[in-house]
Amino acid sequence: MALETLLWILAATILDGLIALVGAATLLLKKDVLGKLLMVLVAFSTGALLGGAFLHLMPEAIEAMEASAAFSYLLAGFVIFFLIEKFLHWHHCHEGHCDVHAFTYLILFGDGIHNFIDGLVIAASFLVGIPFGIVTTLLIIGHELPQELGDFGVMVYGGFSRKKALCFNLLSQMTAVAGGAAGFMLSGAAGFAELLLPFAAGGFVYIAASDLIPELHKEKRMARSMLYFGFFLVGIGFMLGIKLAFGG
Repeated sequence: MALETLLWILAATILDGLIALVGAATLLLKKDVLGKLLMVLVAFSTGALLGGAFLHLMPEAIEAMEASAAFSYLLAGFVIFFLIEKFLHWHHCHEGHCDVHAFTYLILFGDGIHNFIDGLVIAASFLVGIPFGIVTTLLIIGHELPQELGDFGVMVYGGFSRKKALCFNLLSQMTAVAGGAAGFMLSGAAGFAELLLPFAAGGFVYIAASDLIPELHKEKRMARSMLYFGFFLVGIGFMLGIKLAFGG
């Protein structure tokens, strides 16, 4: 059983790592087509992240601990993801004098840490159960897709060739595998999986509320806004459908 769980964790984190290759899509798609597709993915991912946090992760966490403790860990996850993004990701570079190349390497460093945490969360989810781990992996991959496209573009803007950006992004993304292995080795620690579930929920809520929803609000055209809202609801509905399909 332990070996089967480990294999699932490794397979899921490797798949998550390979999401970095979606940057290659920019070589095949026209800029306007890519922009429209990206926003649809953002809208769907926003709904899926919120649905996953409140329909999957939090109910599972509340079964394992007091509700007050679960929501405290959710808040802690929200705050920690804020700090990670604030100090390690691109929001620090709104000043016009920052070094573009240094900024590019900071993106890689920040993403590496973020992906390592994703690996820990994937491991914790599979330790709860295989179906639960699959759902969590889909959630993480869902929010990684638009992020990877964005990061790829920023690295090219920062001076990398498309080939170099793709290679470095793949290396950064593969830290999820290390996180998954570390999470499996920590499986004997009391309460490890249960603690990480609400923490991950807080991270998902932060990503949806701080990064994705503001992007959707930038659209001023009513028809396009309603389209994005529709895909937002589809994302929530998708996670609800998975919950019902798994009987919980």
